[in-house]
Amino acid sequence: MSTMSELPLDQVRTLLSVVDRGSFDAAAQELRLTPSAVSQRIKALERRVGRVLVLRTKPARPTGSGEVLVRLARQLVRLEDDAAAELGLPAPGGDSDSGGAGAGPATTLAVAVNADSLATWFLPALSQVPAELRVCFELHKEDQARTADLLRQGLVSAAITASPHPVAGCTVRPLGSMAYRARATPGFVQRWLAGGPVAETLPSAPVIVFNRDDDLQDAFLRDLAPQAVPGPGRVRHSIPASDAYVRAVAAGLGWGMLPDEQAAQLPAGTVVDLAPGRTVEVALYWQQWKLDSPPLAALAAAVARAAAGTLTAPKGGHSAGTQ
Repeated sequence: MSTMSELPLDQVRTLLSVVDRGSFDAAAQELRLTPSAVSQRIKALERRVGRVLVLRTKPARPTGSGEVLVRLARQLVRLEDDAAAELGLPAPGGDSDSGGAGAGPATTLAVAVNADSLATWFLPALSQVPAELRVCFELHKEDQARTADLLRQGLVSAAITASPHPVAGCTVRPLGSMAYRARATPGFVQRWLAGGPVAETLPSAPVIVFNRDDDLQDAFLRDLAPQAVPGPGRVRHSIPASDAYVRAVAAGLGWGMLPDEQAAQLPAGTVVDLAPGRTVEVALYWQQWKLDSPPLAALAAAVARAAAGTLTAPKGGHSAGTQ
């Protein structure tokens, strides 16, 4: 079996093209090869590593072993682009237009971000990356559990995750935690929660979740009222957009867990804290490829600064199902 240093780069890049384009024919068109040549390269690479790398489906998908090599290919592309930028040369295989006299090629960084971070503190961090690095950001909005999967697949070079365990080939650093509190409008409280202690009335009141993976509201209920069992007829709304989620709570559609940063953006008195002093803390982590990439290093530093100014130190709280 070959070592990594013996893997032909043209074969590895061909694998990346097949995965990104979804078929051998599309990869052949991109690489200006015949479909037969593309197939031969993939077969040769599979023989070298002794494993099937691509599922011949529509679209073509990488196997677990294929994902490892796809990630390698993306890292190689990243390093090539960074070297070209430092030398003031066009990006390999990219547009020769440098965007102006004396300007180097732009660098694209794909980053996976959970919805609530994107809606609150993350975007200002991007503006702190030095303009002279000419970075283009390609953001993928995903649940924090899914962001780690995007790293494994090599689809992004960095991600905000809820896992302190680094993906293979990545580094990880804690960012802090977002504090969520159960909130609803005063009118909602009067209609649904006035009949007794909140621990008794809240489990049966209409609730808003982000999506089916969102466990924040249920985690809060388990802590507030361990013995309570929500009624089978409880209304449960699903609204998978951070800003729309906040508006739904503010409209009285149901109660929900809102991060302090978003609740502070609402007019005073719009929502109230249903259980003062009780929060669900969601620890967040920054994971990125282990690359000596100036743009990626600059982004990591900017994200760390923004997080330090907004998030609180992790308290070991709930870390599943963040929005």
